[in-house]
Amino acid sequence: MEEIQNWLLNVVLEVFGVEILPEVTVAPEEMNADFSSNIAMQLTRELHIAPREIAEKIVGVLNSNNEFSSQFSVEIAGPGFLNFISSDEYFKRKLADFRADFEKNISQDEYSGKTVICEFSDPNPFKVLHVGHLYTSIVGDAISRLVEFAGGRVVRANFGGDVGLHVAKTLYAVMKDGVDTSDIETIARCYVEGTNAYEEDEQARAEITRLNKLIYQIAESGEKEGKLAKLYWVGREVSYKYFEDFYARVGVKFDKYYPESTVARRGLKEVSEHIGEVYEKSDGAVVFPGEKYDLHTRVFINAEGLPTYEAKDVGLLFTKWDDYKFDKSIVITGNDIIDYMKVVLKSVSLYAPELVERTKHITHGNVRLPGNEKMSSRKGNFIRAVDVLDSVSELVPDEKVALSAIKYAFLKYRIGGNIEFDAHESVSTTGNSGVYLQYSSVRAKKILAKEMAGGGAEKWKLDEHERKLIRKVLEYRIVLKDAVSELAPHKIANYLFEVSQEFSRFYENVKVAGSENEKERREIVAAYLDVMMHGLGLMGIEVPEEM
Repeated sequence: MEEIQNWLLNVVLEVFGVEILPEVTVAPEEMNADFSSNIAMQLTRELHIAPREIAEKIVGVLNSNNEFSSQFSVEIAGPGFLNFISSDEYFKRKLADFRADFEKNISQDEYSGKTVICEFSDPNPFKVLHVGHLYTSIVGDAISRLVEFAGGRVVRANFGGDVGLHVAKTLYAVMKDGVDTSDIETIARCYVEGTNAYEEDEQARAEITRLNKLIYQIAESGEKEGKLAKLYWVGREVSYKYFEDFYARVGVKFDKYYPESTVARRGLKEVSEHIGEVYEKSDGAVVFPGEKYDLHTRVFINAEGLPTYEAKDVGLLFTKWDDYKFDKSIVITGNDIIDYMKVVLKSVSLYAPELVERTKHITHGNVRLPGNEKMSSRKGNFIRAVDVLDSVSELVPDEKVALSAIKYAFLKYRIGGNIEFDAHESVSTTGNSGVYLQYSSVRAKKILAKEMAGGGAEKWKLDEHERKLIRKVLEYRIVLKDAVSELAPHKIANYLFEVSQEFSRFYENVKVAGSENEKERREIVAAYLDVMMHGLGLMGIEVPEEM
Protein backbone atom coordinates (compact mmCIF):
# COMPACT_ATOMS: atom_id res chain seq x y z
CA MET A 1 0.00 0.00 0.00
CA GLU A 2 2.83 2.41 0.82
CA GLU A 3 4.48 1.79 -2.55
CA ILE A 4 1.24 2.38 -4.46
CA GLN A 5 0.64 5.48 -2.38
CA ASN A 6 4.06 6.85 -3.40
CA TRP A 7 3.43 6.10 -7.09
CA LEU A 8 0.11 7.94 -6.95
CA LEU A 9 1.55 10.88 -5.03
CA ASN A 10 4.25 11.42 -7.67
CA VAL A 11 1.89 10.99 -10.64
CA VAL A 12 -0.69 13.42 -9.21
CA LEU A 13 2.04 16.00 -8.59
CA GLU A 14 3.41 15.52 -12.11
CA VAL A 15 0.07 15.58 -13.97
CA PHE A 16 -2.06 17.95 -11.88
CA GLY A 17 0.51 19.91 -9.88
CA VAL A 18 -1.27 18.94 -6.64
CA GLU A 19 0.51 17.53 -3.58
CA ILE A 20 -1.88 15.25 -1.75
CA LEU A 21 -1.55 12.04 0.28
CA PRO A 22 -3.57 9.44 -1.65
CA GLU A 23 -5.83 7.07 0.25
CA VAL A 24 -4.97 3.43 -0.48
CA THR A 25 -6.72 0.48 1.15
CA VAL A 26 -6.86 -3.28 0.85
CA ALA A 27 -9.48 -3.98 -1.80
CA PRO A 28 -12.77 -5.57 -0.73
CA GLU A 29 -13.25 -9.22 -1.72
CA GLU A 30 -15.78 -8.44 -4.48
CA MET A 31 -13.34 -6.20 -6.38
CA ASN A 32 -10.98 -9.04 -7.34
CA ALA A 33 -8.01 -6.77 -6.72
CA ASP A 34 -5.32 -6.41 -4.08
CA PHE A 35 -5.53 -2.70 -3.33
CA SER A 36 -7.85 0.19 -4.14
CA SER A 37 -7.65 3.98 -4.12
CA ASN A 38 -10.24 6.75 -4.34
CA ILE A 39 -7.63 9.35 -5.29
CA ALA A 40 -9.76 10.53 -8.24
CA MET A 41 -12.62 11.35 -5.85
CA GLN A 42 -10.17 13.09 -3.54
CA LEU A 43 -9.07 15.36 -6.40
CA THR A 44 -12.37 16.06 -8.14
CA ARG A 45 -13.46 18.85 -5.79
CA GLU A 46 -10.20 20.70 -6.10
CA LEU A 47 -9.76 20.22 -9.86
CA HIS A 48 -13.45 20.42 -10.86
CA ILE A 49 -12.88 17.51 -13.23
CA ALA A 50 -14.99 14.33 -13.34
CA PRO A 51 -13.33 11.60 -11.24
CA ARG A 52 -13.29 9.10 -14.11
CA GLU A 53 -11.42 11.57 -16.33
CA ILE A 54 -8.89 12.09 -13.53
CA ALA A 55 -8.55 8.32 -13.11
CA GLU A 56 -7.93 7.80 -16.84
CA LYS A 57 -5.08 10.32 -16.85
CA ILE A 58 -3.48 8.70 -13.78
CA VAL A 59 -3.77 5.21 -15.28
CA GLY A 60 -2.25 6.38 -18.56
CA VAL A 61 0.86 7.69 -16.82
CA LEU A 62 1.19 4.64 -14.56
CA ASN A 63 0.90 2.16 -17.43
CA SER A 64 3.55 4.00 -19.43
CA ASN A 65 6.07 3.42 -16.64
CA ASN A 66 7.84 0.07 -17.10
CA GLU A 67 8.90 -0.14 -13.46
CA PHE A 68 5.32 0.24 -12.28
CA SER A 69 3.76 -2.07 -14.87
CA SER A 70 6.24 -4.83 -14.06
CA GLN A 71 4.86 -4.88 -10.50
CA PHE A 72 1.20 -3.86 -10.79
CA SER A 73 -1.69 -3.69 -13.18
CA VAL A 74 -4.36 -1.05 -12.59
CA GLU A 75 -7.99 -0.82 -13.65
CA ILE A 76 -10.69 1.83 -13.31
CA ALA A 77 -13.88 0.74 -11.57
CA GLY A 78 -17.21 2.52 -11.16
CA PRO A 79 -17.09 6.31 -11.12
CA GLY A 80 -13.29 6.40 -10.85
CA PHE A 81 -11.90 3.97 -8.27
CA LEU A 82 -8.44 2.63 -9.08
CA ASN A 83 -7.99 -1.09 -8.43
CA PHE A 84 -4.45 -2.48 -8.28
CA ILE A 85 -3.41 -6.08 -8.84
CA SER A 86 0.11 -7.08 -7.80
CA SER A 87 2.13 -9.33 -10.07
CA ASP A 88 3.13 -12.77 -8.88
CA GLU A 89 6.79 -11.80 -8.99
CA TYR A 90 6.13 -8.70 -6.91
CA PHE A 91 4.39 -10.72 -4.19
CA LYS A 92 7.11 -13.38 -4.19
CA ARG A 93 9.83 -10.73 -3.86
CA LYS A 94 8.00 -8.90 -1.08
CA LEU A 95 7.48 -12.15 0.82
CA ALA A 96 11.16 -13.06 0.50
CA ASP A 97 12.19 -9.58 1.69
CA PHE A 98 9.69 -9.75 4.55
CA ARG A 99 11.14 -12.99 5.86
CA ALA A 100 14.79 -12.13 5.20
CA ASP A 101 14.87 -9.70 8.13
CA PHE A 102 11.50 -10.13 9.80
CA GLU A 103 12.26 -8.20 13.00
CA LYS A 104 13.65 -5.21 11.11
CA ASN A 105 10.81 -5.17 8.59
CA ILE A 106 8.10 -5.01 11.25
CA SER A 107 9.98 -2.75 13.68
CA GLN A 108 8.42 0.43 15.08
CA ASP A 109 10.30 3.24 16.84
CA GLU A 110 7.58 5.56 18.12
CA TYR A 111 8.79 5.17 21.72
CA SER A 112 12.49 4.74 21.00
CA GLY A 113 14.57 6.16 23.86
CA LYS A 114 11.49 7.11 25.89
CA THR A 115 10.58 6.15 29.44
CA VAL A 116 6.93 5.22 29.82
CA ILE A 117 5.17 4.42 33.08
CA CYS A 118 2.21 2.16 32.50
CA GLU A 119 0.00 2.06 35.59
CA PHE A 120 -2.72 -0.56 35.71
CA SER A 121 -4.55 -3.15 37.80
CA ASP A 122 -4.44 -0.91 40.92
CA PRO A 123 -6.13 -3.23 43.45
CA ASN A 124 -6.76 -2.07 47.00
CA PRO A 125 -5.23 -4.13 49.82
CA PHE A 126 -7.83 -5.59 52.19
CA LYS A 127 -10.04 -6.53 49.23
CA VAL A 128 -10.37 -9.57 46.96
CA LEU A 129 -9.43 -9.11 43.31
CA HIS A 130 -12.40 -9.09 40.97
CA VAL A 131 -12.67 -9.76 37.23
CA GLY A 132 -12.04 -6.08 36.47
CA HIS A 133 -8.55 -6.43 37.96
CA LEU A 134 -7.98 -9.47 35.76
CA TYR A 135 -9.07 -7.50 32.70
CA THR A 136 -6.98 -4.40 33.36
CA SER A 137 -3.94 -6.56 34.25
CA ILE A 138 -4.14 -8.28 30.86
CA VAL A 139 -4.85 -5.09 28.91
CA GLY A 140 -2.18 -3.10 30.76
CA ASP A 141 0.44 -5.74 30.11
CA ALA A 142 -0.48 -5.87 26.40
CA ILE A 143 -0.19 -2.07 26.10
CA SER A 144 3.15 -2.24 27.92
CA ARG A 145 4.35 -4.85 25.42
CA LEU A 146 3.33 -2.62 22.51
CA VAL A 147 5.34 0.29 23.92
CA GLU A 148 8.35 -1.98 24.54
CA PHE A 149 8.08 -3.31 20.99
CA ALA A 150 8.19 0.30 19.74
CA GLY A 151 11.45 0.92 21.62
CA GLY A 152 10.18 2.27 24.93
CA ARG A 153 11.53 1.57 28.37
CA VAL A 154 8.41 0.58 30.29
CA VAL A 155 7.89 0.74 34.04
CA ARG A 156 4.85 -1.35 34.99
CA ALA A 157 3.38 0.40 38.02
CA ASN A 158 0.62 -0.56 40.44
CA PHE A 159 -1.17 1.94 42.69
CA GLY A 160 -3.30 0.72 45.57
CA GLY A 161 -5.14 2.03 48.61
CA ASP A 162 -3.36 0.67 51.67
CA VAL A 163 -4.94 3.52 53.67
CA GLY A 164 -8.37 5.11 53.49
CA LEU A 165 -11.93 4.46 54.54
CA HIS A 166 -12.06 0.98 53.01
CA VAL A 167 -9.24 -0.12 55.33
CA ALA A 168 -10.91 1.48 58.35
CA LYS A 169 -14.23 -0.20 57.50
CA THR A 170 -12.49 -3.57 57.19
CA LEU A 171 -10.55 -3.31 60.45
CA TYR A 172 -13.62 -2.06 62.27
CA ALA A 173 -15.41 -5.31 61.40
CA VAL A 174 -12.27 -7.38 62.06
CA MET A 175 -11.99 -6.06 65.63
CA LYS A 176 -15.75 -6.20 66.23
CA ASP A 177 -15.95 -9.87 65.19
CA GLY A 178 -12.64 -10.87 66.74
CA VAL A 179 -11.22 -12.37 63.53
CA ASP A 180 -7.63 -12.15 62.35
CA THR A 181 -6.36 -10.71 59.09
CA SER A 182 -4.31 -13.68 57.91
CA ASP A 183 -6.88 -14.79 55.33
CA ILE A 184 -7.82 -12.60 52.37
CA GLU A 185 -11.34 -14.02 52.07
CA THR A 186 -12.06 -13.17 55.71
CA ILE A 187 -10.70 -9.68 55.12
CA ALA A 188 -13.00 -9.21 52.12
CA ARG A 189 -16.08 -10.31 54.08
CA CYS A 190 -15.18 -7.85 56.83
CA TYR A 191 -14.99 -5.04 54.27
CA VAL A 192 -18.58 -5.71 53.19
CA GLU A 193 -19.71 -5.86 56.82
CA GLY A 194 -17.84 -2.65 57.71
CA THR A 195 -19.29 -0.85 54.70
CA ASN A 196 -22.82 -1.75 55.72
CA ALA A 197 -22.16 -0.58 59.29
CA TYR A 198 -20.70 2.72 58.05
CA GLU A 199 -23.80 3.40 55.93
CA GLU A 200 -26.42 2.27 58.45
CA ASP A 201 -25.07 2.98 61.98
CA GLU A 202 -24.06 6.48 63.15
CA GLN A 203 -21.91 5.15 66.01
CA ALA A 204 -20.12 2.79 63.65
CA ARG A 205 -19.55 5.65 61.21
CA ALA A 206 -17.96 7.77 63.96
CA GLU A 207 -15.71 4.89 65.06
CA ILE A 208 -14.64 4.09 61.49
CA THR A 209 -13.83 7.78 60.94
CA ARG A 210 -11.65 7.68 64.08
CA LEU A 211 -9.92 4.48 62.95
CA ASN A 212 -9.27 5.99 59.54
CA LYS A 213 -7.19 8.77 61.06
CA LEU A 214 -5.29 6.34 63.29
CA ILE A 215 -4.50 4.06 60.34
CA TYR A 216 -2.99 6.99 58.43
CA GLN A 217 -0.73 7.66 61.42
CA ILE A 218 0.23 3.97 61.67
CA ALA A 219 1.06 3.70 57.98
CA GLU A 220 3.05 6.93 57.95
CA SER A 221 5.00 6.29 61.14
CA GLY A 222 5.55 2.56 60.60
CA GLU A 223 4.25 1.89 64.11
CA LYS A 224 4.05 -1.85 64.79
CA GLU A 225 2.79 -1.99 68.39
CA GLY A 226 -0.83 -2.12 69.47
CA LYS A 227 -3.76 -4.24 68.30
CA LEU A 228 -4.83 -1.97 65.44
CA ALA A 229 -1.26 -1.64 64.12
CA LYS A 230 -0.67 -5.40 64.20
CA LEU A 231 -3.93 -6.13 62.41
CA TYR A 232 -3.15 -3.49 59.82
CA TRP A 233 0.35 -4.68 58.97
CA VAL A 234 -0.60 -8.36 58.86
CA GLY A 235 -3.58 -7.60 56.59
CA ARG A 236 -1.45 -5.43 54.33
CA GLU A 237 1.25 -8.11 54.03
CA VAL A 238 -1.34 -10.80 53.31
CA SER A 239 -2.90 -8.60 50.64
CA TYR A 240 0.34 -7.95 48.77
CA LYS A 241 1.32 -11.63 48.92
CA TYR A 242 -2.11 -12.47 47.48
CA PHE A 243 -1.56 -9.92 44.69
CA GLU A 244 1.86 -11.31 43.81
CA ASP A 245 0.52 -14.88 43.62
CA PHE A 246 -2.29 -13.73 41.35
CA TYR A 247 -0.01 -11.75 39.01
CA ALA A 248 2.38 -14.71 38.78
CA ARG A 249 -0.53 -16.88 37.72
CA VAL A 250 -1.56 -14.51 34.92
CA GLY A 251 2.00 -13.81 33.80
CA VAL A 252 2.24 -10.13 34.72
CA LYS A 253 5.20 -8.68 36.59
CA PHE A 254 5.15 -5.20 38.12
CA ASP A 255 8.29 -3.10 38.49
CA LYS A 256 6.91 -0.67 41.07
CA TYR A 257 4.16 -0.68 43.68
CA TYR A 258 2.87 2.66 44.92
CA PRO A 259 0.82 2.17 48.10
CA GLU A 260 -1.32 5.24 48.76
CA SER A 261 0.40 5.80 52.10
CA THR A 262 3.68 6.48 50.26
CA VAL A 263 2.27 9.29 48.11
CA ALA A 264 -0.31 10.83 50.48
CA ARG A 265 2.12 13.28 52.08
CA ARG A 266 3.34 14.48 48.68
CA GLY A 267 -0.26 15.02 47.62
CA LEU A 268 -0.98 17.02 50.79
CA LYS A 269 2.10 19.14 50.13
CA GLU A 270 1.20 19.98 46.53
CA VAL A 271 -2.43 20.74 47.29
CA SER A 272 -1.61 22.79 50.39
CA GLU A 273 0.98 24.86 48.53
CA HIS A 274 -1.59 25.87 45.91
CA ILE A 275 -4.51 26.82 48.17
CA GLY A 276 -5.88 30.16 47.00
CA GLU A 277 -4.16 29.83 43.63
CA VAL A 278 -5.77 26.54 42.49
CA TYR A 279 -7.60 24.96 45.42
CA GLU A 280 -9.98 26.62 47.88
CA LYS A 281 -10.98 26.15 51.50
CA SER A 282 -14.61 25.16 52.06
CA ASP A 283 -16.27 24.20 55.39
CA GLY A 284 -12.96 23.08 56.88
CA ALA A 285 -11.99 21.08 53.80
CA VAL A 286 -9.92 21.91 50.71
CA VAL A 287 -11.63 21.60 47.35
CA PHE A 288 -10.94 22.21 43.68
CA PRO A 289 -13.72 24.42 42.22
CA GLY A 290 -14.31 22.35 39.12
CA GLU A 291 -17.44 24.25 38.07
CA LYS A 292 -15.17 27.06 36.85
CA TYR A 293 -13.93 24.63 34.20
CA ASP A 294 -17.22 22.80 33.49
CA LEU A 295 -16.15 19.99 35.82
CA HIS A 296 -17.24 18.81 39.26
CA THR A 297 -16.03 20.41 42.47
CA ARG A 298 -14.22 17.75 44.49
CA VAL A 299 -12.65 17.54 47.95
CA PHE A 300 -8.86 17.05 48.01
CA ILE A 301 -8.30 17.38 51.77
CA ASN A 302 -11.15 16.49 54.11
CA ALA A 303 -12.22 18.32 57.30
CA GLU A 304 -9.99 16.00 59.38
CA GLY A 305 -6.97 17.18 57.42
CA LEU A 306 -6.57 13.86 55.58
CA PRO A 307 -5.89 13.60 51.86
CA THR A 308 -8.73 12.15 49.79
CA TYR A 309 -8.24 9.90 46.75
CA GLU A 310 -7.89 13.08 44.68
CA ALA A 311 -4.94 14.40 46.67
CA LYS A 312 -3.30 10.98 46.69
CA ASP A 313 -3.54 10.84 42.89
CA VAL A 314 -1.86 14.24 42.80
CA GLY A 315 0.88 12.86 45.02
CA LEU A 316 1.21 9.80 42.79
CA LEU A 317 1.71 11.90 39.66
CA PHE A 318 4.49 13.94 41.25
CA THR A 319 6.12 10.88 42.82
CA LYS A 320 6.20 9.10 39.46
CA TRP A 321 7.89 12.15 37.99
CA ASP A 322 10.44 12.29 40.81
CA ASP A 323 11.23 8.59 40.37
CA TYR A 324 11.43 8.31 36.58
CA LYS A 325 11.19 11.70 34.81
CA PHE A 326 8.85 9.91 32.41
CA ASP A 327 8.17 10.89 28.81
CA LYS A 328 4.67 9.47 29.10
CA SER A 329 2.53 8.19 31.94
CA ILE A 330 -0.27 5.86 30.86
CA VAL A 331 -2.99 5.30 33.45
CA ILE A 332 -5.52 2.53 32.79
CA THR A 333 -8.74 2.54 34.83
CA GLY A 334 -12.45 1.85 34.55
CA ASN A 335 -14.80 4.26 32.80
CA ASP A 336 -16.38 5.13 36.13
CA ILE A 337 -13.57 7.54 37.05
CA ILE A 338 -13.34 9.49 33.78
CA ASP A 339 -14.83 12.62 35.34
CA TYR A 340 -12.84 12.12 38.54
CA MET A 341 -9.54 12.02 36.63
CA LYS A 342 -10.51 15.06 34.58
CA VAL A 343 -10.79 17.04 37.82
CA VAL A 344 -7.50 15.75 39.23
CA LEU A 345 -5.58 16.41 36.01
CA LYS A 346 -7.18 19.79 35.44
CA SER A 347 -6.18 20.96 38.89
CA VAL A 348 -2.55 19.87 38.36
CA SER A 349 -2.47 21.42 34.87
CA LEU A 350 -2.81 24.84 36.49
CA TYR A 351 0.58 24.57 38.21
CA ALA A 352 2.42 21.64 36.55
CA PRO A 353 1.07 21.52 32.97
CA GLU A 354 3.99 19.50 31.61
CA LEU A 355 3.09 16.51 33.81
CA VAL A 356 -0.51 16.50 32.62
CA GLU A 357 0.56 16.85 28.98
CA ARG A 358 2.64 13.70 29.43
CA THR A 359 -0.23 11.77 31.01
CA LYS A 360 -2.65 9.63 29.00
CA HIS A 361 -5.75 8.23 30.73
CA ILE A 362 -7.16 5.10 29.08
CA THR A 363 -10.47 3.81 30.40
CA HIS A 364 -12.40 0.59 29.95
CA GLY A 365 -15.87 -0.76 30.64
CA ASN A 366 -17.03 -3.57 32.90
CA VAL A 367 -16.55 -7.29 32.39
CA ARG A 368 -19.69 -9.30 32.92
CA LEU A 369 -20.59 -12.94 32.68
CA PRO A 370 -23.74 -13.73 30.70
CA GLY A 371 -26.72 -12.57 32.78
CA ASN A 372 -24.69 -10.97 35.59
CA GLU A 373 -25.47 -7.54 36.99
CA LYS A 374 -22.81 -4.90 37.49
CA MET A 375 -20.41 -5.99 40.20
CA SER A 376 -19.72 -4.12 43.42
CA SER A 377 -17.14 -5.01 46.05
CA ARG A 378 -19.09 -2.83 48.48
CA LYS A 379 -22.10 -5.11 48.16
CA GLY A 380 -20.08 -8.30 47.88
CA ASN A 381 -21.80 -9.32 44.64
CA PHE A 382 -18.76 -9.15 42.37
CA ILE A 383 -17.13 -11.77 40.13
CA ARG A 384 -13.82 -12.85 41.63
CA ALA A 385 -10.83 -12.92 39.29
CA VAL A 386 -9.83 -16.37 40.46
CA ASP A 387 -13.29 -17.74 39.66
CA VAL A 388 -12.93 -16.62 36.04
CA LEU A 389 -9.51 -18.27 35.81
CA ASP A 390 -10.81 -21.48 37.37
CA SER A 391 -13.91 -21.60 35.15
CA VAL A 392 -11.75 -21.71 32.02
CA SER A 393 -9.18 -24.08 33.54
CA GLU A 394 -12.00 -26.56 34.13
CA LEU A 395 -12.73 -26.52 30.39
CA VAL A 396 -9.09 -26.69 29.26
CA PRO A 397 -6.70 -28.76 31.39
CA ASP A 398 -3.59 -26.92 30.12
CA GLU A 399 -3.24 -23.84 32.36
CA LYS A 400 -1.26 -21.91 29.73
CA VAL A 401 -3.87 -22.55 27.05
CA ALA A 402 -6.64 -21.57 29.48
CA LEU A 403 -4.90 -18.30 30.35
CA SER A 404 -4.29 -17.57 26.67
CA ALA A 405 -7.99 -18.11 26.00
CA ILE A 406 -8.89 -15.49 28.61
CA LYS A 407 -6.28 -13.01 27.39
CA TYR A 408 -7.48 -13.17 23.82
CA ALA A 409 -11.14 -13.02 24.87
CA PHE A 410 -10.39 -9.69 26.59
CA LEU A 411 -7.93 -8.23 24.07
CA LYS A 412 -10.01 -8.80 20.93
CA TYR A 413 -12.38 -6.00 22.01
CA ARG A 414 -11.67 -2.31 21.58
CA ILE A 415 -10.81 -0.79 24.95
CA GLY A 416 -13.63 1.36 26.27
CA GLY A 417 -16.90 -0.57 26.13
CA ASN A 418 -18.35 -3.27 28.34
CA ILE A 419 -17.35 -6.87 27.70
CA GLU A 420 -19.42 -10.01 28.16
CA PHE A 421 -17.08 -12.90 28.88
CA ASP A 422 -18.25 -16.40 27.98
CA ALA A 423 -15.89 -19.14 29.22
CA HIS A 424 -17.09 -21.72 26.69
CA GLU A 425 -16.75 -19.31 23.79
CA SER A 426 -13.23 -18.39 24.88
CA VAL A 427 -11.96 -21.97 24.37
CA SER A 428 -13.75 -22.67 21.08
CA THR A 429 -11.50 -24.28 18.47
CA THR A 430 -13.57 -22.94 15.56
CA GLY A 431 -14.57 -19.38 16.48
CA ASN A 432 -12.75 -16.13 17.17
CA SER A 433 -10.79 -17.40 20.16
CA GLY A 434 -7.24 -17.58 21.42
CA VAL A 435 -7.40 -21.37 21.29
CA TYR A 436 -8.29 -21.22 17.58
CA LEU A 437 -5.27 -18.99 16.93
CA GLN A 438 -2.99 -21.28 18.91
CA TYR A 439 -4.32 -24.31 17.08
CA SER A 440 -3.76 -22.60 13.72
CA SER A 441 -0.18 -21.76 14.70
CA VAL A 442 0.52 -25.33 15.85
CA ARG A 443 -0.82 -26.58 12.50
CA ALA A 444 1.68 -24.32 10.70
CA LYS A 445 4.47 -25.63 12.95
CA LYS A 446 3.61 -29.21 12.00
CA ILE A 447 3.75 -28.43 8.29
CA LEU A 448 7.22 -26.93 8.68
CA ALA A 449 8.41 -29.78 10.93
CA LYS A 450 7.92 -32.35 8.17
CA GLU A 451 10.87 -33.17 5.94
CA MET A 452 10.52 -31.65 2.51
CA ALA A 453 9.33 -34.28 0.04
CA GLY A 454 8.74 -32.09 -3.03
CA GLY A 455 10.81 -29.47 -4.75
CA GLY A 456 10.74 -25.95 -6.03
CA ALA A 457 9.19 -24.91 -9.31
CA GLU A 458 11.17 -22.84 -11.80
CA LYS A 459 8.07 -20.86 -12.71
CA TRP A 460 5.44 -20.71 -10.04
CA LYS A 461 2.08 -19.09 -10.65
CA LEU A 462 0.35 -18.08 -7.44
CA ASP A 463 -3.16 -19.39 -7.02
CA GLU A 464 -5.97 -17.43 -5.37
CA HIS A 465 -5.35 -18.77 -1.83
CA GLU A 466 -1.58 -18.23 -1.99
CA ARG A 467 -2.06 -14.64 -3.13
CA LYS A 468 -4.59 -13.84 -0.43
CA LEU A 469 -2.47 -15.31 2.37
CA ILE A 470 0.69 -13.51 1.21
CA ARG A 471 -1.19 -10.23 0.94
CA LYS A 472 -2.65 -10.63 4.41
CA VAL A 473 0.72 -11.56 5.93
CA LEU A 474 2.31 -8.46 4.40
CA GLU A 475 -0.32 -6.25 6.08
CA TYR A 476 1.18 -7.01 9.49
CA ARG A 477 3.59 -4.07 9.55
CA ILE A 478 0.76 -1.60 8.88
CA VAL A 479 -1.38 -3.22 11.58
CA LEU A 480 1.48 -2.91 14.06
CA LYS A 481 1.97 0.75 13.20
CA ASP A 482 -1.70 1.51 13.88
CA ALA A 483 -1.75 -0.60 17.08
CA VAL A 484 1.28 1.21 18.51
CA SER A 485 0.04 4.65 17.49
CA GLU A 486 -3.38 4.09 19.08
CA LEU A 487 -2.20 1.79 21.92
CA ALA A 488 -4.85 -0.62 20.66
CA PRO A 489 -4.11 -4.34 21.22
CA HIS A 490 -7.46 -5.25 19.66
CA LYS A 491 -6.11 -4.27 16.24
CA ILE A 492 -3.50 -7.00 16.49
CA ALA A 493 -6.02 -9.51 17.83
CA ASN A 494 -8.51 -8.84 15.04
CA TYR A 495 -5.79 -9.01 12.40
CA LEU A 496 -4.48 -12.34 13.72
CA PHE A 497 -7.95 -13.82 13.51
CA GLU A 498 -8.32 -12.60 9.93
CA VAL A 499 -4.93 -13.93 8.82
CA SER A 500 -5.66 -17.25 10.58
CA GLN A 501 -8.89 -17.57 8.62
CA GLU A 502 -6.92 -16.92 5.43
CA PHE A 503 -4.41 -19.59 6.45
CA SER A 504 -7.25 -22.04 7.12
CA ARG A 505 -8.55 -21.55 3.58
CA PHE A 506 -5.02 -21.94 2.25
CA TYR A 507 -4.55 -25.16 4.24
CA GLU A 508 -7.81 -26.63 2.97
CA ASN A 509 -7.20 -25.82 -0.69
CA VAL A 510 -3.43 -25.86 -1.27
CA LYS A 511 -1.21 -28.92 -1.05
CA VAL A 512 2.14 -28.19 0.56
CA ALA A 513 3.97 -31.46 1.38
CA GLY A 514 5.04 -33.30 -1.74
CA SER A 515 3.87 -30.64 -4.20
CA GLU A 516 6.14 -29.36 -6.95
CA ASN A 517 5.91 -25.96 -5.24
CA GLU A 518 6.57 -27.30 -1.76
CA LYS A 519 9.64 -25.13 -1.11
CA GLU A 520 7.83 -21.93 -2.07
CA ARG A 521 4.67 -22.84 -0.19
CA ARG A 522 6.64 -23.65 2.94
CA GLU A 523 7.98 -20.09 2.78
CA ILE A 524 4.43 -18.77 2.83
CA VAL A 525 3.61 -20.95 5.85
CA ALA A 526 6.82 -19.85 7.59
CA ALA A 527 5.97 -16.18 7.05
CA TYR A 528 2.49 -16.81 8.45
CA LEU A 529 3.97 -18.50 11.51
CA ASP A 530 6.43 -15.62 12.05
CA VAL A 531 3.50 -13.22 12.17
CA MET A 532 1.41 -15.41 14.48
CA MET A 533 4.21 -16.05 16.96
CA HIS A 534 5.10 -12.37 17.11
CA GLY A 535 1.54 -11.05 17.31
CA LEU A 536 0.44 -13.54 19.95
CA GLY A 537 3.62 -12.76 21.89
CA LEU A 538 2.65 -9.08 21.98
CA MET A 539 -0.55 -10.17 23.72
CA GLY A 540 1.32 -12.36 26.19
CA ILE A 541 0.01 -15.54 24.57
CA GLU A 542 2.28 -18.56 24.17
CA VAL A 543 2.01 -21.05 21.32
CA PRO A 544 2.40 -24.65 22.56
CA GLU A 545 4.23 -27.33 20.60
CA GLU A 546 1.24 -29.65 20.60
CA MET A 547 -2.52 -29.21 20.97
